[in-house]
Parts: sequence; C-alpha cells; structure tokens
Amino acid sequence: MSEYRRAYFSGGCYFFTVVTYDRNPILCTPSAIARLRSAFRHTMKRHPFMLDGLVILPDHIHCIWTLPENDANFSIRWNMIKRYFSIGIPGPANLRREKNIWQRRFWEHCIRDENDFEKCLDYIYFNPVKHGYVKHPLDWPCSTLKRDVRNGMYDAHWGDGYKQNEENGMRE
Repeated sequence: MSEYRRAYFSGGCYFFTVVTYDRNPILCTPSAIARLRSAFRHTMKRHPFMLDGLVILPDHIHCIWTLPENDANFSIRWNMIKRYFSIGIPGPANLRREKNIWQRRFWEHCIRDENDFEKCLDYIYFNPVKHGYVKHPLDWPCSTLKRDVRNGMYDAHWGDGYKQNEENGMRE
C-alpha cells in the first residue's frame, strides 16, 4: 500500500475536491444542501476556517479554505463535515464502520500565490457550466459566486461565453 502524504501548512490556503461514494448524486436535494450547510457551520464553530469559495454539485464539492495562522489540520475538519453530514442517513456500515456516503479520501492542493488562488476560484465557479448543469456560472444556486459578485470580486456576467482550459485557466 502506498503512503499518502498531505501538505500541512499552518495558516495555509487550500483548494479541495470531495467526492461522494461511487459518485452518487446525493447532494442535489434541498435537504442534502441544508444538511451540508449545517455540517459546515457545526465544524466551523469548533475548528474555524475561512471559506473563500465553494460550489456544491450533485456528486462532489469544490472549495477553497484559509486556515487560522496557528492551525494546519484540514483533515479533522473534513472528517467532521463528512461525519456530521452522514449522521441520520440510513444505510449499512462497511467493515470500517463507515457508511458508503463519501469517498474515503479527498484531494487537496496548497495554493501557492494570488494567481493560483484566482485560477482555482475560477475553476470552482465555472465547474457547473463544465458539467453541463447551467449555461452561466451565476445560474448555479449552490455556489459562493453570488456572494463574490455582491462583494465586487466578480462581474455578474463573468464566465459567460468562456471555455475552461485545464492548464491555462479561463479563456474566451
């Protein structure tokens, strides 16, 4: 078995992708969204972090967090979010006493600089368009893009007519 290593940096800024088990589209109901929001709030009270960007799709989540200066443990936060979300959802547990709701691991990327941050945030906000759920990024309801438009970080028509290039970010 390979040894999986994560990059932990106190006060770090990270891009995450968290996926449901077998990519089951369980995150597309109002009750699932409410449960997920509650899980985030519950976790943030106990282990604070700044939620810089978020998009919730039916079978995965993308987000960017900034951790407190004296804290590098994003794993405990994801563990709590996943556990809190899963409480009360019926289903048998596997041999590890886990329900088959989430993939066991998650993907993280330590954001290196402002340019990297902007590319990751663009990727997050354009993801519903990439997957064909909407034609315009602002049309997706489960995203912090509306917040960032209100705060002047993004134009309301950002992403309209764009195509995503994995290597170079957003291009017209």
